[in-house]
Amino acid sequence: MSGPNAVTFLTGNASTETIEILDPTTGATVGKVPMTGVAEIDAQIELATRVQPMWARTPAAERAAALRACAAALRAHADELAELNHVETGRPRPEGKEGVLAGAATLEQYAELGPVHRGKSLQGDFEATDLMVWEPRGVVVALTPWNDPVAVSCGLLGAALVTGNTVVHKPSERAPHTGGLLGDLLAPALPEGVLQTVQGDGRVGALLAARHDIDVIAHVGSTATGRSIAKSAACTGAKALLENGGNDPLVVDAGVDPVWAAGQAALGAFANSGQICVAVERIFVHVDVAEAFLAALVAEAESRKPAPLVDRRHRDRVHAHVRDAVDHGAELVTGGVVPDGAGAHYPATVLTHCDSTMRIMREETFGPVAPVRVVDTFEQGIAEAANDDYGLAATVLTPSLANAQHAWRELPVGTVKINAVFGGAPGGAAHPHRASGTGFGYGPELLDEMTQTKVVHLRPAPE
Repeated sequence: MSGPNAVTFLTGNASTETIEILDPTTGATVGKVPMTGVAEIDAQIELATRVQPMWARTPAAERAAALRACAAALRAHADELAELNHVETGRPRPEGKEGVLAGAATLEQYAELGPVHRGKSLQGDFEATDLMVWEPRGVVVALTPWNDPVAVSCGLLGAALVTGNTVVHKPSERAPHTGGLLGDLLAPALPEGVLQTVQGDGRVGALLAARHDIDVIAHVGSTATGRSIAKSAACTGAKALLENGGNDPLVVDAGVDPVWAAGQAALGAFANSGQICVAVERIFVHVDVAEAFLAALVAEAESRKPAPLVDRRHRDRVHAHVRDAVDHGAELVTGGVVPDGAGAHYPATVLTHCDSTMRIMREETFGPVAPVRVVDTFEQGIAEAANDDYGLAATVLTPSLANAQHAWRELPVGTVKINAVFGGAPGGAAHPHRASGTGFGYGPELLDEMTQTKVVHLRPAPE
């Protein structure tokens, strides 16, 4: 966002700018949200700092009870949140409601885990007591994305709050109404100042990340933004917790049912128009099944109507990746044409003859595009899948237990899924690798990220 008010926002006491959201399905105006001004941000951080010691002293069971009340509020307003998510980002209402309910379940999970998060007792001298105890870090700034705005936010907010931190939350400027309602629903269950919401674009996020009076910057979003946050944290001393972009591969082995494999590939590449953190971004298929797999994948793509991306700016980026691939020798098998009419729709797209010279294979596209590369051996597929700057997740479809074992050992990513593009047991947590970020972003281990450990050596004074 730019214009004559940019300097006013950056240096003045109040913002005169707004964020305008257009429905990506119809192009109609959803609404305008005022950006939070600098003076208001100063006041919110000051309040969060002031009330944090009180919140930290609140018994863990009471903090957990507050999270349960937050979860109940989300469940009661799940349809309203899903509707806002739909009109702001185009996400189908049923999927949006699933995200809200997942967020409520995450709050309930942290309500259970928080009070039993514990340290260690150490075996020292008989006359002394030695402990390792955790404490909250302080003030957490949470910067959350638009593609699953409630579920992702609840993970970071729940873990931070239940461990005694206060939180200043900036939802994505592409889903400010959803993020604002989320804050309105959660805040009444908490003491004043424990959870506050700010609105704004990347300048507001950068301003928050550069402050010296915050203790954690938790970010889920693009790698470029994550790297900027990491630089700020290196200067301020804040802890940076980053889950950033991914370029997740799918490796299809010989011997699998190619029609089933194509269904998995379509689910991974086209669900929510490819706007999922762990969407399938690159496909490496064994030559023995490539022809049948590709025919089935094209059929899957052509059975789907063009669906909206979050906005036209993002659609332009997705389409640029497709055009770059074609310009560098890829074959556009289906899709790849910007539809006429209102909104930000884009068709499910399949490309073949793709290679690592193309942006579609090197960068996160985050759209409904399935770029396919045929490989001669399973080992070649694993090697090329591993040759990437990112390291979020990967999927392998194989009937061979030996190949599955080889794959999860060799792929340098935080999550490896064998024979299913989505799924997993609750409570899992992984470290993203390389450009995909750093630190646990979910699961019980997220409580460790939101706390710091202190060693205590207690010995009686001499008589």
